[in-house]
Amino acid sequence: MKYKLPILYSQATSKERRLVREQYVEEQHGLCYWCKSPLDSKPTVDITNKKINWELFPPFFLKHPIHLQHDHASDLTEGAVHAYCNAVMWQYHDR
Repeated sequence: MKYKLPILYSQATSKERRLVREQYVEEQHGLCYWCKSPLDSKPTVDITNKKINWELFPPFFLKHPIHLQHDHASDLTEGAVHAYCNAVMWQYHDR
């Protein structure tokens, strides 16, 4: 099943979020929405060099290496990102 993207993040079930994340990975040709490097490898050095305050994030935040990024203001999904990129987006860019 293909979704009409973006979707409202808060209205999706965990299964729908997983399927949407997988669809974004496919549509993004396996590249991170944020850093543009392959999602099956580490983010770019400019991302991984940033210090993250892990106390701001849930305990299992890094359990899944690829996250579904969404805009917290609009609740719309934006794309698939590395978990670390997701942390950088939130901590440094309020996204």
